[in-house]
Amino acid sequence: MRNRTLADLDRVVALGGGHGLGRVMSSLASLGSRLTGIVTTTDNGGSTGRIRRSEGGIAWGDMRNCLNQLITEPSVASAMFEYRFSGNGELSGHNLGNLMLKALDHLSVRPLEAINLIRNLLKVDAFLIPMSEQPVDLMATDSEGHQVYGEVNIDQLHAPIEELMLFPRVSATREAIQAIAEADLILIGPGSFYTSLLPLLLLEELAQALRRTPAPVVFISNLGKELSPAAANLSLAEKLAIMEQYVGRKIIDAVVVGPKVNVSAVTERLIIQEVLEAGDIPYRHDRHLLRAALEKAVQQLG
Repeated sequence: MRNRTLADLDRVVALGGGHGLGRVMSSLASLGSRLTGIVTTTDNGGSTGRIRRSEGGIAWGDMRNCLNQLITEPSVASAMFEYRFSGNGELSGHNLGNLMLKALDHLSVRPLEAINLIRNLLKVDAFLIPMSEQPVDLMATDSEGHQVYGEVNIDQLHAPIEELMLFPRVSATREAIQAIAEADLILIGPGSFYTSLLPLLLLEELAQALRRTPAPVVFISNLGKELSPAAANLSLAEKLAIMEQYVGRKIIDAVVVGPKVNVSAVTERLIIQEVLEAGDIPYRHDRHLLRAALEKAVQQLG
């Protein structure tokens, strides 16, 4: 029997936030509707944070970032979606894509419907699902017992994080759980460890779906040093251990890492260590190199 390839898979599910997830999904965009992204919705900074403070609702920034990277046919709609207001008026710094998603959210029954309307408008085949359709924020307790509220503040912590939680407790989007249950391959990362990747694993139903999946799970490591001091101090082995502690069992079968990462402490997992960096943007994954590395992982995992 020949080894499986990405083209053989019926459903690939990628988990993460913003830039990292968008990069992974755009590298696998040829899978079309067989590709599903589950997107973190805890952002409370920038344009997204301002919209949340004034209008409520879920964080749209990471979702918009993923959609941006999946646009293959430039159009007036895509130019509008990517437009950011400048100047120093009330709209300054706001992203029109965030405002469009928020407006559709008001007009639609569910955030997921708003996303599907935008996907159709932008001709994006891959599915995108918010991790939850209820507004939620991140909370952390640091090693000195201080409670820290909100993604922006957590990203600035220097002290190790003892515990991370979602506030309030919300349920995962049912389509996200279904996608994981039906997946042939699950990808986690790259992205900010504490604020893009772990929030997904804090949803009890999502962690349960990951505990149950028979699909291979691949962790894609960041190429650059994390901007968050607390996350920057973690080794690859420590990150894997923390993720699996939140999920409740060993789930990660393979890691895809750049050449500079120390993998000596990583055992009993397939390690794909390759040059993955894009020529134009340091610390971003090159789409073709990333796809080739994932192809290799799929073949070796069988």
